[in-house]
Amino acid sequence: MDPHAWGVDTGYHDLWGNWHEAPGETLEAVAAAMDAGPGGPPPSPVTLIRQGEPASFGAPGEVRLEGGTHLTFDDRLPGDLPLGYHEVVIGDGPARRLIVTPGRCYLPAGLREWGWAASVYALRSSSSWGFGDLRDLRRLTEWSSELGAGMVLINPLHATDPYPSEPSPYSPGSRCWRNPLYLNIEDVPGAELAGVDLEGLAQKGHELNASRTIDRSAVFELKSAALELLWDRFDRDDDFTRFCEDHGDLLDDFATFVAIAEVHGPHWESWPQELRHPQNEAVKRARAELSRRVDHHKWLQWLIERQLRRASESVRVLHDLAIGVGHGGADAWTWQDTFASGVTIGAPPDDFNLAGQNWGVLPFDPWRLRAAGYEPFIALIRSALRNSGGLRYDHVMGLFRLFWIPEGASPGEGTYVRYPYADLLDIVALESHRAGGVVVGEDLGTVEPWVREELARRALLSYRLMWFEQSPPRDYPELALAAVSNHDLPTVPGVWTGADLADQERAGVRPNYEFAGAIKAKLASVTGVPEGGPVDDVVAGAYRSLAGAPSALLAALLEDALSVTERPNLPGTVSEHPNWSLALPYSLEEIEAHPGPRRVAQILGARSA
Repeated sequence: MDPHAWGVDTGYHDLWGNWHEAPGETLEAVAAAMDAGPGGPPPSPVTLIRQGEPASFGAPGEVRLEGGTHLTFDDRLPGDLPLGYHEVVIGDGPARRLIVTPGRCYLPAGLREWGWAASVYALRSSSSWGFGDLRDLRRLTEWSSELGAGMVLINPLHATDPYPSEPSPYSPGSRCWRNPLYLNIEDVPGAELAGVDLEGLAQKGHELNASRTIDRSAVFELKSAALELLWDRFDRDDDFTRFCEDHGDLLDDFATFVAIAEVHGPHWESWPQELRHPQNEAVKRARAELSRRVDHHKWLQWLIERQLRRASESVRVLHDLAIGVGHGGADAWTWQDTFASGVTIGAPPDDFNLAGQNWGVLPFDPWRLRAAGYEPFIALIRSALRNSGGLRYDHVMGLFRLFWIPEGASPGEGTYVRYPYADLLDIVALESHRAGGVVVGEDLGTVEPWVREELARRALLSYRLMWFEQSPPRDYPELALAAVSNHDLPTVPGVWTGADLADQERAGVRPNYEFAGAIKAKLASVTGVPEGGPVDDVVAGAYRSLAGAPSALLAALLEDALSVTERPNLPGTVSEHPNWSLALPYSLEEIEAHPGPRRVAQILGARSA
């Protein structure tokens, strides 16, 4: 195999500029994962053009527009083709996918908004069942709007495996569908009539709020029991029927997967052989035999979209799109022919993760994805933008290259595989325009300089964190979402009090003391607060500095505003730290009355006035 012909790098420069040669065993494993032969990948079956851009196929043919209209042309395509996914047929040849794209993402003129970065599961009101839900999100967005916010950035709501064993929202079973744990039971149709049948379950759910540590298994059992009760009483209506029709095979496959998993277990690789591929006849028979359960799981997704739509009415809700999926879940089963096997993705060592990271999720094989007309990628971008005001693309470098780690190897033994980024960015731009959603690219870590230039040309916002930036916020780019920290990094109170370092040491993580000292010194310099000064003043000073950024979007961690020292996730730990499982120490009712968020809101709101 010629590695470069297949987009495989034979080494990489790390964050400090040092060159790392990829081991021969790594290159062999990557070649096997791609099923790479001596030549290069097959030619692309997809043509992408900018709207209004001249394009020629060198022969007469026909364009079949996605709306059903057919247009003939001599050798050059008509210049006024609409945006969308079409087909081109030349002579007696096969249909070829034609994607007409704006090339740039949707971006409202003069966009200048601030908002909260919040983990929905951690947002609990007095009516929550131990887990922040979509009614809680609605309450947050309505309150945020009253404070002058224009957006809320939330964690991924992706569906997990059928049983909630994985707490991380960044290791989903499906990026196209959402997690029913976020459903508010009282807002489900028929709940108002269920009365006493739900009271006992609701009481047990409310009791779970007494602990800050979220018990997903207990929440799952209670909500599942309630939803089964309400499903038995559900009388199919026209809106549900339209939802099922609109989402077609994609929804069918997901709901079928979950229904089969209820019988044979959550990981499809251990199912009977005849059920391991969605196109098998045995799967079609199972879909018919389990039709009531299949419909149940479609109904859950319909409920989520209804509740999410209501939660998104007050401000722009930016959804987070995880970079990959677990190998045993619904997406890996549905699209197994386009994923690479025997490898996972992660990141090489950097300042904040000295050992590197293995995220344990699957990458798309770039060439199988292209051969599929990019259909899986289109579906996941479209899903992320559904009922949202935009998305944050986690590790946006994955559109350009991904760090593949062979099974059994350490992160330091991985290498980069390059992707047809121009095609992927064109698709993101098209879906962004269709949804009217802003797109933010999480461009942290090892990023080639030209990548940020390309993102800016595409109106895809950069993601700037004060912890990593050498320049003050006033020098940040306008095309950016700027913040002080995020879910993987220390909170301002955690840095200032030293509690974050103590958490790392307690969990057995090797802290980067130099980096921790540098960001604490930065806080002191930015805020002017002396060593040992009040945490609240440090938080206010940090966000006063952030407010000087000209960036289109500013995000404030709710943890900072509430003086919370723990971060939602401590990279490098599994059970040593309650990752993704700590509720905020205040209920939503208490948050709304807390002076901290109001102080931060006034600071950030002043720059928009």
